[in-house]
Amino acid sequence: MDKTGQKGQFILTGSATPNHKGILHSGAGRIAKLRMRPMSLYESEDSTGDISLEDICNGKIKEKITGEVDLKKIIHLIIRGGWPSGLNTPLNNTNLIAEEYLNAIIDDDVYRIDGIKRDTKKMKLLLQSLARNESTTVTNKRLKNDIKEKADEDIDLDTVAAYLDIFSRLFITDNQKPFYPQIRSSIRLKQAEKKHFCDPSLACALLKVTPDKLLNNLETLGFLFESLCERDLKIYAESFNANLYHYQDYEGHEIDAIVELENGDWCAFEIKLGANQIAEAAKNLLKIKKQFPSEKGPKALCVICGLSNAIYKREDGVFVVPITALKN
Repeated sequence: MDKTGQKGQFILTGSATPNHKGILHSGAGRIAKLRMRPMSLYESEDSTGDISLEDICNGKIKEKITGEVDLKKIIHLIIRGGWPSGLNTPLNNTNLIAEEYLNAIIDDDVYRIDGIKRDTKKMKLLLQSLARNESTTVTNKRLKNDIKEKADEDIDLDTVAAYLDIFSRLFITDNQKPFYPQIRSSIRLKQAEKKHFCDPSLACALLKVTPDKLLNNLETLGFLFESLCERDLKIYAESFNANLYHYQDYEGHEIDAIVELENGDWCAFEIKLGANQIAEAAKNLLKIKKQFPSEKGPKALCVICGLSNAIYKREDGVFVVPITALKN
């Protein structure tokens, strides 16, 4: 790189373990790190790509019938995840990819990150607690209590924080930061991050879910579907230098996903599995929009749906887009 001096050269690494021992130069000023995420539905060809996230954020939408989406297909996409090796694997075996990925990290990469041996049993219990609380703003104290309730195992808060930091450094987790239009707002600092694995398949593997189990537990399915959508929204947003957040104010008002553009404009998204939830989601978006002056409010409102069969704009101005029709 130094010999040519050209911009845009790249190195692909084959390890998820950032070992800093022996590094002579950090690359600061010359090398930037880009996170490689699992494949989005558009990349795995499970989305038609009829509309781009960037167009939605710019208020552009072309209405189109996209066809029916089967609930079992949505469940398949969640359990399979965005791993390239899982694309052509039978569904009854796809969970093995996520399981072995987690096992390899806990049994090997955690030690290699800094050479310190840790309690792998407690790490696995914490991962299971994160899976039970996927797509929520659960606190570290609640995670600690959850482990005590479910496994009768004590773990102190400092250990919980340390393990969560390791999971982040090893790219197992990929949390969603809180948002507020004002850059210096305390909400951006004080509100909790929304907990996410880098891929919903990891939560599925930890919870030992099957398609039948999810069909019979729509509440859990809803949280995992939200995780799937927010994984894709993050991938698509970063392609045009935008960032993904979530909104939660001190009065309990929430928005599932916020896309903030480079110029500071922002767009609000609610995520719903069923088409019967669209009206309520749109109502929530419009209610929160009224809290902001027009010049500081969201530039677009959109409901991302799992079982919607069309891209359209409601009479109240809220867009509705199936996740299986979205691209960057």
